[in-house]
Amino acid sequence: MANQPGELLQAVEANNLEKVQGILKDKSYPINETNKKDESPLLIATHKNYVEIAKALIDAGADVNQQDAIQDSPYLYAGAQGKTEILAYILENSTPDHRVYNRYGGNALIPAAEKGHLANVKLLLADGKMDMDHQNDFGYTALIEAVALTDSSKVYQQIVQELLAYKANKELRDNNGMTALEYAKQRGYTEMIEQLER
Repeated sequence: MANQPGELLQAVEANNLEKVQGILKDKSYPINETNKKDESPLLIATHKNYVEIAKALIDAGADVNQQDAIQDSPYLYAGAQGKTEILAYILENSTPDHRVYNRYGGNALIPAAEKGHLANVKLLLADGKMDMDHQNDFGYTALIEAVALTDSSKVYQQIVQELLAYKANKELRDNNGMTALEYAKQRGYTEMIEQLER
């Protein structure tokens, strides 16, 4: 008996890997089907960090760039929300479209830097395929967000270090006309000031 539309979404929601694998054997099944929020099975698996299900979907050719109603895609969400295993698998086994941006006009790196997901920042920089100096709708780069929108704790200093090691552009200004260094000085972030002035 053929699977009914919506069954893959339900199987993913239920974290039923066996059922997912069974449905994926049916090559005619629409694996990029969506729910009411335009979320695909792969995006749901990424939200919930169901790593094995996400891998099975990616192997079956699920679209890592397909965006939901709020412009999240599996790739962008994995990067932004610290789903490191899924992000690594996406980078190795599929083709993220780096011209697909989140609802703030940003790429995967900018929120990864701002939310303190060091492992994801390292993965994205090592992959090297996206523009690390991309500016979102606010003019923020990953480097500016790692300084301006954080508390300058150790993990953010490490993220700034990684970005600088990959030669992130320190001269770029956001929509307020500010550079990362100017934000560090404004907030009295001594360690970050030293990093950015080196």
